[in-house]
Order: sequence, then C-alpha cells, then structure tokens
Amino acid sequence: MRFRFTRRLALVLAVLVAAAGAAAYFVANPGQRWPGTPAKGRGSEPVVPLQFGAGDLAYLTTAPMSRWLPVSGTLTPVNQATVKAKVPGDVKQVLVREGETVKAGQLLARIDTADLDAKLIERQGALESARAQMALAEKTRATNVKLLNEKFISQTAFDSSQSGYDVAKGNVKSMEAQVLLAQNALKDATVVAPIAGVVAKRHVQGGEKVAPDAPLVTLVDLSDLEMQALVPAIDVPGLSVGMAVELSVDGFGERRFAGRIARINPSTEPGTRAITVYVALRNADAALRSGMFASGRVALAASAPMATLPAAAVRTEAGQSYVWVVDGGKLARRIVTLGRRDEETGLVEVKTPLPGDLPVLAARFENLKEGAPAFVKGPSPTSEARSKPKAGAS
Repeated sequence: MRFRFTRRLALVLAVLVAAAGAAAYFVANPGQRWPGTPAKGRGSEPVVPLQFGAGDLAYLTTAPMSRWLPVSGTLTPVNQATVKAKVPGDVKQVLVREGETVKAGQLLARIDTADLDAKLIERQGALESARAQMALAEKTRATNVKLLNEKFISQTAFDSSQSGYDVAKGNVKSMEAQVLLAQNALKDATVVAPIAGVVAKRHVQGGEKVAPDAPLVTLVDLSDLEMQALVPAIDVPGLSVGMAVELSVDGFGERRFAGRIARINPSTEPGTRAITVYVALRNADAALRSGMFASGRVALAASAPMATLPAAAVRTEAGQSYVWVVDGGKLARRIVTLGRRDEETGLVEVKTPLPGDLPVLAARFENLKEGAPAFVKGPSPTSEARSKPKAGAS
C-alpha cells in the first residue's frame, strides 16, 4: 500500500511533536504548572507551628503579694476659724479681702463704737456715784463705831450703819464689773485675727449692720491639711496611727504628697460598715488648697503566698479574663478567675487551678487561634525556679 503524506497529516504530526516537547520541559522543571491547571491554594500549604521562647512564656508561681488599701477624700484645713461679731453695731470698715494672708492678731475689721462709748461713759458715772455713796457710808460707820464704844447708840443702830456700808461697797464692785464689761465690748468692736492664715471668705461689707455672733471673716491655715477617708471596717485592724500614706491630688499630675494616719474613728459611720480615718499632711509651700480631692493608698502587711501570674499574661474580653497556654503542642484558651492585683510587682492572683508546668503566653500576640500547633523552644523552667517569688515581690 502506498502511504500518502497529506497536509492534514503534517498538522497532526506537528501537534504531537509540540506536546512531547512541553511534557519534557515540565518533567525537567517540576516547579512549573501546566497551563489551565489551578494554582495550589493556601489551604493546601503545610501549616507552620508557632514557636515560643522562654521570654514569651510565664509559669504559675507562688509568691506573697503586696497589699495596698486605697483611700480618698477631700482636703480640709486642720486649723480654721470663722471670726464673728461679739457686739452689735454698724460695720465701719473691713480691712481684708479673700486670698490675703494675715497674721495672728492682725486687724480685720472695725465696728462703729458710738453707742459703746456712750454706754461706757454711763457706767463709769454710775461707778463714781457708787463710790461716793460708799465713802459716805464708810464715814457714817466710823462715827457710829465711836458712839457705840461710848454707849451713845445701841447695837442695833450700829448694825444698821454697818449694813449700809456693806451695801454701798457691793454696789461699787457691781459698777466696776459693769465698767469692765463696757470696756471689753469697746475692745471687741476692733476685730482681730485669732490665727495666722488666709482669708477664705469675707461675709460682710462696710456699712452693714451686724448682730452678735454674725460671721465677719473666715480664715484657714493651709500649713496643715487633713483628709477624711472612709475605710471598710474589715481593713481597719491592719491600720495604725502613724502609718505612711502616699497621696496624689487632682491637678498635680505625677507629684506625690506624703501623709500619715493621724486618727482613727472608734465607731462606724451610721448606715455603713465604714470607719473614718483621718490622714494628716504638711503643706509648707501652701500648694494645696482646701476642698481639693486627694486619693492614695496605705501599705499593709504582705499577704500569704498565693498562686500568681504576670498581669500582662491575662487578657480580658467581654468582662471575662483568660490566658493563652501551650498544651499538648497546641494553643488553648483557659478562662481564669482573678484575685488581688499587685501594681508594684505586676503580679495578679489566679484563683483558677492551673498546672505549675503549663506554659502561659506572657507577651501579647495578635491573631492567635485556638488549636493552632505550637511548641516551646528550649527547656522549661524547673519546678524549683517556678516556686521562687519573682524579683520585686515582697
């Protein structure tokens, strides 16, 4: 049979040759893919396990924790005074204004003394009259003594003159007291500062009429301040007079003020189970003002050893606290219940039982998934090392 080489046969042979060449190329280059075949997706790539070093992990430790009792309250001056009018009258002059510093004994105000002057003159006149009557009664008594000795008058007549003398003498003493009262009233019309301090409020103006006990000026001594803080009765046994209190005051940023417990109230406040603690602090530079809000804490005795983790290892989401752990070669999320927190050492009490050799992620990592493969690089700490308190724990 005669084989005829046609144009169609030539085209088929060319396609076969091209296919054989492409097959040989991809056999020699296995990394390439055939045209039209889908690329491998990420799901088909091998999963790389997460690796964590010793610096990324923490282990449950048993350590005592520092205990701090928070306190807060409003600052008030230990020494303050509201100067009141002791006599009625028109305010003639007020010599100080709010914010001025005054010394003890400094003149603050004057009250008009016209009526007081007249009253003093009246009582001084009454005293002179009483003294004249006493002088006359004394002469009569002296004469009657001689007459009684010579039997010219009876004992009854002498007793009458003696009684008149005693009455006149008593009137003199009474008038002297009245004059002294008038002099004191005149003195009280000049109002002076009973303490050194700063004028907090001026209650009257010149020309106003005041009654006795009407407030004139309020003075405060800012050198010594006091904070009243309510403390739960259960914490009071750990407190004592003289304990140091570190205070921060609104508006002073990071500045801290040193105070101490000056007094502890012996009874709870009505309707509460809290006891008032008085914290005193010096304010030599007068930087603090009355009415400022202060907060602080009191260092209590360290607690008994308890299970702790670094606070950075605990995450909180939707009000629930949890930690990431490496368990059985996989990441796992464990819900934990927390207790006390020690800001000084950065530890937090963990009430949920956890194995002591269970690695906990101490650093914060993003996009962690439960069940993801993970392993720990290097040896884990020994049990002896984990049982020792961390540096800084007290």
